[in-house]
Amino acid sequence: MSDLATLRFFSTPAHACSYLEDHQATTLFVDPHARITPALYNDLTRMGFRRSGDYLYRPHCGPCQACIPARVRVMDFSPNRSQRRIMARNERLRVEVVEPRFTNELYQLYSRYIERRHGDGDMFPPSQEQFASFLMSSWSDTRFCCFRDEDDQLLAVAVMDQLADGLSAVYTFYEPNRPELSLGTYAILWQIRHCRDKALPHLYLGYWIRRCRKMRYKEAFQPLELLRQDVWGEYP
Repeated sequence: MSDLATLRFFSTPAHACSYLEDHQATTLFVDPHARITPALYNDLTRMGFRRSGDYLYRPHCGPCQACIPARVRVMDFSPNRSQRRIMARNERLRVEVVEPRFTNELYQLYSRYIERRHGDGDMFPPSQEQFASFLMSSWSDTRFCCFRDEDDQLLAVAVMDQLADGLSAVYTFYEPNRPELSLGTYAILWQIRHCRDKALPHLYLGYWIRRCRKMRYKEAFQPLELLRQDVWGEYP
């Protein structure tokens, strides 16, 4: 059995940063052969690691330190006026929480989302293999939260992992042709409420990057806590 004391880590060579132009990045990975238990996954998440498929990683870029782990303090969260409007706009959506799976319906939504919203990123072009290897894991307690309208059309999917002290928002993909619904924001608001219903104190949102527009949206969910020098503290 692996634990933090015996765990091995590997780092990648420097490569182009996905978030900041003209920057080089290095990624630290947990030994892919390690046995990841729920307790170990929780400890690593609290240390700023994220899951991609079966892999656990965190940025390890020396002096840059631009990627800062972020989590919402759920019990103290209160939606602002804009968020309340988004919640009202989507109140008729039905949410079905299911085991991770591959279906053509899920994949078609994922594919449209990647093509329309991330056509210039590392995840383009999408593929069925990418869908499974990125979102699913052989060891995590993962759920797909499927948001459907009154006609049963699938509009969004929030992929989340259950932890001892919260939920990890792994990824959300949604219908790119419905921008008026603000589905990405609504998925986070729903997960915050789900945490509260389950008496879980934190929703882990991944990395906040001040200089990257796509990663600054996390600032809207207050109180937000950031991991700096291995200590969680309140934003900013």
